[in-house]
Parts: sequence; structure tokens; C-alpha cells
Amino acid sequence: MTDTTNFYINGAWVPPVAPRPCDVIDPATEEVCATISLGDLADTDAAVKAASDAFPAWAATPPADRAAYVAKILEQYNKRSEEMAEAIRLEMGAPIDLARDSQAPCLPDHIEDFLEAFKDVVWDRPLRDDAPNDRIIMEPIGVVGLITPWNWPMNQVTLKVIPALLAGCTIVLKPSEEAPLSSLLFAEFVHDAGVPAGVFNLVNGDGAGVGTQLSTHPDVAMISFTGSTRAGTAISKAAAETLKRVKLELGGKGANVIFADADPKAVKRGVRKCMNNTGQSCNAPTRMLVEQSIYDRAVEEATEAAHSVKVGPTTEPGRHIGPVVNKSQWDKIQGMIQMGIDEGARLVAGGTGLPEGVNRGYYVRPTVFADVSNDMNIAQQEIFGPVLSIIPFKDEAEAIAIANDTAYGLTNYVHSSDGARRNRMARALKSGMVEMNGMSRSSGSPFGGMKMSGRAREGGLWGIEEFLEVKAVSGWDNTTD
Repeated sequence: MTDTTNFYINGAWVPPVAPRPCDVIDPATEEVCATISLGDLADTDAAVKAASDAFPAWAATPPADRAAYVAKILEQYNKRSEEMAEAIRLEMGAPIDLARDSQAPCLPDHIEDFLEAFKDVVWDRPLRDDAPNDRIIMEPIGVVGLITPWNWPMNQVTLKVIPALLAGCTIVLKPSEEAPLSSLLFAEFVHDAGVPAGVFNLVNGDGAGVGTQLSTHPDVAMISFTGSTRAGTAISKAAAETLKRVKLELGGKGANVIFADADPKAVKRGVRKCMNNTGQSCNAPTRMLVEQSIYDRAVEEATEAAHSVKVGPTTEPGRHIGPVVNKSQWDKIQGMIQMGIDEGARLVAGGTGLPEGVNRGYYVRPTVFADVSNDMNIAQQEIFGPVLSIIPFKDEAEAIAIANDTAYGLTNYVHSSDGARRNRMARALKSGMVEMNGMSRSSGSPFGGMKMSGRAREGGLWGIEEFLEVKAVSGWDNTTD
């Protein structure tokens, strides 16, 4: 990998104008694993200028040629996929098998999906058959600032960078300073794929610095951000002065509604999904709503499932979970677990402190609370760790009321053998996504939420259209091109 203190601007690796060293900590060992530099305004301005200068030519590049460059990025990943998995393991603490099998493969999966969806983009079309001289033209919005998180780094980088490239936009990427190594490697893929200079740029930095500079920059037409609701609110306010487009993919507090007629594996599956990636997923089903008639059994099953979740080193293969990303997150999660105890929820698995046998690293005990009421803090706040709250409900109407009683609206889950009831639930739940009976959404399905979860739509054709402007034209001459 290149010198990690450099930025990628205008097709070259360049040193920061004024170095501001920032250590990257391996959360499994609490040791420094790399050092980056945080960018300053001069670095951000240089990257935005490079993107601005490159925009006219890139926007005019035929769509098929843009797709060919994206396919070459995929070729670079295929040559160096193990490097990507190792970078993710090191920077954010994903166990190596999770990094290899789930985290790093987000890049090829999304690229392939976007290339397929790209075939369906209609760039130029008549408004209607009865309005032959009215034309609808789709155009790239311009320079886009992309701000990505640490929890699924390649997932979010590819969900933003790839559709922006395909749409004809030019880019300044600010990855999380907590997990920048995978993005630096991605920049190498872009460079080695031959993407023209200035089309893709990367400046490391923090939210208060480069993040704010991009959000307020007059030459940035759009910000796409994934992260906390608090940060999303700040970005929206910062971007308002320049009236740029802002697309936010924020937090969640997903309800997993399990009816008495659910399949026997529903509870165990829900615990595993909650704990996956050490609970560091915005779409994690962290509230398990269980019909009263099977509640006691479900609590026992969830307790057993949580006890079976192993915690272990990131370098060892296996299905265990690793640490959370940093000390700040670890402290927050410990505080929330203690708050759940203080609020009167029944702790049936896990608890505060390091797991047994662990003396370093930001590891958290897989934790389950039963007898939670939805007004408790552990039921309302996004904890972002391996912590599950179980809440009873008496009927469908109460399940809907509890599930919707949250500021968030990203993903909800339903388990029932009654198809009509599933369909009613899907319509009633206030969230951007609903997954039922353990079936994942298909490729090309949009990812995004409602309410305080933001309203971006990433993935598939919707993800590409996020980066396009709609131009309406009258008086179109159909006798010429």
C-alpha cells in the first residue's frame, strides 16, 4: 500500500499541505497499526478543484466507456482481494473470515449489481407519446462529496463511488479516519484501472474538518453521507447555505417482529443477525418483538443463542465476533448496558466488562435483555454493539405500534407463516425496508430509510439516479439528434 499519510488528488499521491498525523488503532490489540494525516482546507480545495476541472470531460464520456472503467476497478480488486480483507480486519476489527466473506466482497457484489442496473438508465426520452416535442434528459449533478463510515467501509464506499462514476460525476471521498486503510487501497484500484486524473480524489480527515469543508464548499453540488443521525443533522445544516443536494443514510433501531407461527429458527436467526459485525450495523434487528404466547420460550432460545456467540481474535478463522471499533464506542456500549440494568430490564446474557479470558482489545460481551419496555433508553437509542432488547406484544396492532414507536425507520423484520399478515405488516411498518421470514432483499433493491434514518436510496437503479439531475426541455426537434 502507498504511504498512508498521502492523499490521492488529480491522479497522483500527494503529501498533505500541512501534515496533521492521526494514528489508526487496531481495535483488537489497542496498538497503532498505521498513521494517516488529516486534511486541511487547502487539501480539500485542491481535491475539489481537480474534480471540478475533470467534470466536463468525464460527464461527456460515453456511458459505455464509464462502465468499462468501473469494470477495470473490479479487475483490480480481484487481483488484490486478500489485501482488502486484511485492511478491513486491521482497521475496524472484523474477524478475518467476516472480512473475507462479507466485508471485502461488498465491492465486487455492488459493482456487478450497478453495472447491470446501469443498462436500464434512460438518459434521453420523450415526456409522453402525446408530447413529442417535450424531452426529459438525465445529467450528472456535478462534483460530489462522499463521506463514508467505518463499520462497513467497502460497502459504503462502493455504494457511493461506483454509481457516482457511472452517472458521470466527479468525486472527493472522505473515508472515516477510524478505518481509512481500505479506502486508500480502493484509491489504488481506481488509479490502476486508469480512471482519468481528477475524476476520483481522496482526502482523509475528520468530520469537523474535511467533512465540514466539503459540506460547505460552493463547488460541491452534492453530499452523500453515511453515519450517525447527529452528524447527518450537522451536515444538513452546513450544506443548507449552498443549497446542495444532501443524501443521508443514518442510524436505525430495527424491530424484529416474531409471531407465534414463525418458523422455529426465527429467534436464533434474529440473535445472530443482531450480533453480526459485533452489532455495528445500522440495519441490525436490535429490538426483538415477540408474541406473548411464545415469549418465555423465545427468551430462553435467545439466551442460548447469545451464549453460543463466541468472541475471539480477528486473526483467527471462524464465525466469532471481534471487537468494536474504538475505546469511545466501547465506553458508550458499556454505559448503555449499565443503563439497561438500571432501568429494570432483565439481563439474561452478557453484561458489562470484557468477555471472560480477554484482557485487551475493545471486546464486548454478547448481551441480551428481556422484559424491556419500549420507552427504555436501550429500546430507543442506537447502541451500535452486540446488545439485543426483547419486548413482548399481545397482537398485531400492538406489534405495529411498538415497532413504529421510534425516531428511526431503516429496516424492520417480520416472521410469520401467515402471508396476508406479513403483507399487512410490510405496509404498516414505517421503514424504508422490511425483510420477512429471513429472506434477504434481492440485488438491485434500494437500501435506505425514513424518519431519522435519512432518506437516501443506495443500490441498483435508484442508487445511480441519486447522482443525476432531471432536465425538462420543450420545443425538441425530433428530426435531428
